[in-house]
Amino acid sequence: MKRLLLLAILLVATSISLHAQKKSELLAEIETLKTQLDSVNGLVLEAQKTARVSKAKSESFEGQVLELQDANATLLKNLTSFAEVSSKNSENINNALESLSEKEAQLKSIKDAISSNDSTSLVVLTNAKQSLGENAKIGVSNGAIVVSESLDALFGDSSKSNIESTIEPWLGKIAAILKANPSTALTIEGLTMTGDLDLAMQQAVTLSLVLQKNFEIDPNRILAVGKDGNFKEGINFKIHPKFDEFYLMVRENMKNGK
Repeated sequence: MKRLLLLAILLVATSISLHAQKKSELLAEIETLKTQLDSVNGLVLEAQKTARVSKAKSESFEGQVLELQDANATLLKNLTSFAEVSSKNSENINNALESLSEKEAQLKSIKDAISSNDSTSLVVLTNAKQSLGENAKIGVSNGAIVVSESLDALFGDSSKSNIESTIEPWLGKIAAILKANPSTALTIEGLTMTGDLDLAMQQAVTLSLVLQKNFEIDPNRILAVGKDGNFKEGINFKIHPKFDEFYLMVRENMKNGK
């Protein structure tokens, strides 16, 4: 009986010991699992944090991409506008160069005409000095050769408008100069210091008619005018280029762009 009791006690003790051992092992295992769970939770939190950071970076990159796309679109638009402006400027420059070329051609034609007139004036001056002699009053004014003569020599008296017969040979020399230089014209200026412009005009017209009738000078080449000479009186024979033809030439060149 005692042996059975001891055996029973032994079995109970063994059972209690095994149970205590299993409980301890279970607690230890639970602690281990808890530690692992905490570690996993930490990893999950870290992963979540990393995911949030990555998402923020991704959103930032997407924003930057959109900004770059907008900037690229703006740049392309600006480049297109610049190309259009550049093309327009190039066209304007070409037009300006073409216009300058036309203006140069116009100026050259005018310059050539002026040079031709200057050459003609030099020839006329030489002819006048040779024809009228050293005592003749010959000058140059604004491109015109001016031959001056007194009213007494031409009309015998400053109050008359009929020429002296002895003056016709002298007028013939003026006519010869005009015939030798057909590209020139003549302006006859009657100068008065008394204010009698009608008389001065009539004196100039008389000389013009003599040159036309007696020496066959084309009337279209002669202009007669009366002028106030201030403190001078007499007649000025101005031999000059045909200004009307020169003006028409210049106007035609300007109009045609030549």
